[in-house]
Amino acid sequence: VGRFRGVGGGEGLRCIRARGGINVTIERGEFCFVTGPSGAGKSTLLQLVYRKHTVDAGRILFCGRDIARLRDDSIPFLRRNLGIVFQDFKIVKHWSVFENVAVALEILDMPQRLIRARVSEALERVGLAGRGRDRTENLSGGEQQRVAVARAIVTEPALILADEPTGNLDPHLAIDILTLFEEINETGTTVLFATHDHSLMAKRDHRIIGLDDGRVLEARRGLR
Repeated sequence: VGRFRGVGGGEGLRCIRARGGINVTIERGEFCFVTGPSGAGKSTLLQLVYRKHTVDAGRILFCGRDIARLRDDSIPFLRRNLGIVFQDFKIVKHWSVFENVAVALEILDMPQRLIRARVSEALERVGLAGRGRDRTENLSGGEQQRVAVARAIVTEPALILADEPTGNLDPHLAIDILTLFEEINETGTTVLFATHDHSLMAKRDHRIIGLDDGRVLEARRGLR
């Protein structure tokens, strides 16, 4: 269970709940929007993937392994292969930018030299190069979300789960953050991007998975 990243080929993520209406596959390296009205199940779907909740029935396969059947002591190994970004950032505002990103690696007990190198690279990727010493509370909302994205990618996860990551940002910043996720996706990381913002989806040709009351209503591509 601890070797998710090393699994080659096969499916990226598959959620199967035949009688409940969920049967969807996200391929390795794909960028997918998940959308639907408030309460449709967007956040719940993502929470099931990172095992905040467990399913009553069915399977959730990640790199061929059933997340729904993992033992509790295997969940940390799962989460090492996931990057999670939330609408409210979930960063520690009185910490520095560096500290907020480094914590994801410190949990893994990585050597400090490697942590410094990986954090520096992640901050450069999100457009915050040289900002590691800045107090996070002094950053703009868009910059704080970039810190959260850097924390999510610094562990080099196979899958990014983005739960309404632009919900607290103005339209211009929302496009910037979406573009950032697309750039990350271009490196081979799978991205599952939950949003109710149709203006974002209308600008991109990514697959759109529509949910309502926990059921998949449609799976189509954007720009239509």
